[in-house]
Amino acid sequence: MSKKALGLLLDLESQESCGPPSFMSHTLSKDTQPTSDDDDRGDVGRIPVEEWLPITESRKGNVFTATFHLFCSGLGFQVLLLPAAFAALGWVWGIIILTVGFAWKLYTTWLLVHLHEAVHGTRFSRYLRLAIASFGIKLGKLLGIFPVMYLSGGACSILVITGGKTIKQLLHIMYEGETVPLTTLQCFVIFSCLAVVMSQFPNLNSLFGLSFIGGVMAIAYSTAIWSLPLTRDPQRDHQNNVSYAIKDTSFDNIFNAIGLIAISLRGNNLILEIQGTLPSDSKNPSSKTMWRAVVISHVIIAVCMFLVAIVVYWAYGDKIPATGGPIGNYLKLYEQDYSKRAACFIHITFIINCLCSYPINLMPACDNAEMVYVTKRRKPCSVFVRMMFRVFLGLVCFFIAVGFSFLPYLAVLIGAVALLVTFTYPCFMWISIKQPERKSLMWLLNILVGSLGASLSVLLVVASALFLADRGLHANFFKP
Repeated sequence: MSKKALGLLLDLESQESCGPPSFMSHTLSKDTQPTSDDDDRGDVGRIPVEEWLPITESRKGNVFTATFHLFCSGLGFQVLLLPAAFAALGWVWGIIILTVGFAWKLYTTWLLVHLHEAVHGTRFSRYLRLAIASFGIKLGKLLGIFPVMYLSGGACSILVITGGKTIKQLLHIMYEGETVPLTTLQCFVIFSCLAVVMSQFPNLNSLFGLSFIGGVMAIAYSTAIWSLPLTRDPQRDHQNNVSYAIKDTSFDNIFNAIGLIAISLRGNNLILEIQGTLPSDSKNPSSKTMWRAVVISHVIIAVCMFLVAIVVYWAYGDKIPATGGPIGNYLKLYEQDYSKRAACFIHITFIINCLCSYPINLMPACDNAEMVYVTKRRKPCSVFVRMMFRVFLGLVCFFIAVGFSFLPYLAVLIGAVALLVTFTYPCFMWISIKQPERKSLMWLLNILVGSLGASLSVLLVVASALFLADRGLHANFFKP
């Protein structure tokens, strides 16, 4: 650990001890309560904030809990974007970009896992705190707050939009053209109420059951989506003139498709938080357990992602809308080609997966809100206060979803900024904390990968803006 990096950490600690900093956490204190003598002197001392906040309240996790947390947060509704990306990129480039992107994500995940305890005696259990320790307080907050909060609150808002609209589609299938008894807004309300209730678990580790169910549901609908086309008659596909020709090779269309693949490789914003639920000591550091969980979960994620992308594109080719937009808009093809039961199964398992993904994505925002309360009141949140925080955050996500129900069309544009969390920041964090020898292999590799990630983010923002300018955006505010 260099003196420079150590100085940043000391600055961080001194700021934490002086007041209630936003979006930061205190180091674990051995003292459970500030002493009265300290209070009389005006020095309130240290408080065990780590033990009071939902992310680090319980460190009793294991390889199984971490695996399912990783799986539920890493394989979500974004997997349904992959066939649309392949429709724009074609076979060769689609497979190449998905493979490179997945390997890239796995590498930066390895960096984060080993940065969790890179400083002796300190555990970085929140992505933003590692950013602050790496880049300094001001720059760390500037670079980290928006993407981390977008990946938390923004993901929950998109889950409300996606889950609510999927409920509406499910009702259309069940009623077969008859008048659906619920409006889209009512579907949003139903989804949000269920999601907020499911978010009332006390801490991240206690969400294991939901992560397990969400992971099983993700496997279920992914398997149904790629296995059903394999049961079709190949002669029927030939008669339907399925084509794999790329119709639009413009810059904005190609990079928009690359952006769809990139945002499907999300989840790095929760790596440190999930690792923070694991026990750790000198003989068995949390990095060993976490990396086993990463390998297991990512093998399953890779199988699901590649099979969905390849098989669905093989079955439908250019019939898949290559524009992104509503998640899985090609699922309407399944309503036409397969039984009503199969279509209902896909939609129901997808809705359950969205509901189970909501609490784990909301947890960083809950942790930040509770930390502000804890540092000001110097006591842990009561059950009622914790419940109110989560209800309030759920309402915020709901109103964003209702007011900006077109957010899925902006996924690449906004998500391009958040991609820095996955593809760029970990590389520069490693250089800042680990201080590898200049021009060594790790130094050069991280400089190259980090620079490529930053360049990709800029290109995706430009391409997405051009894509929207060319095709237009139907922005219906507060009209879901």
